[in-house]
Amino acid sequence: MPPSQPRNRSSSAAGSSSSSVKAPLNPDSFLTELTAMFERSTEKGSVWVTLKRSSMKSKVQRNKMKTAGVDIDYRCLIRATDGKKTISTTVGPKEQQRFQASYATLLKAHMTSLKKRERKDKRKAESNKKAEGSKNLASSAK
Repeated sequence: MPPSQPRNRSSSAAGSSSSSVKAPLNPDSFLTELTAMFERSTEKGSVWVTLKRSSMKSKVQRNKMKTAGVDIDYRCLIRATDGKKTISTTVGPKEQQRFQASYATLLKAHMTSLKKRERKDKRKAESNKKAEGSKNLASSAK
């Protein structure tokens, strides 16, 4: 029997992902792409945005930096996906305020395509429960 050959996962169709992940964009390009994502998903679809604190270094590198006494520069890693395309950027502490203002403006502009959520009035629900409870007590007392 011939020895088994190792599989090359990168060439297999199962190993490839449908959403493309690229190198982080600069913040302005990220906001432009995010605007396009929101516009594509206006009628149907969703956009997920995640924010995470990151040093952009591996755990081994961070530990070496800690033992050497070097300060670790943390940045904010921001990712967005619509299920088909994934984009990301990193924002440092110096540019965070400007990015946050632009991001907030972008979110406010695209909030119009959100669905209105149906909410139950808590006060009505509580008064109905109390009324039903008192009816049950009155009927059980007979």
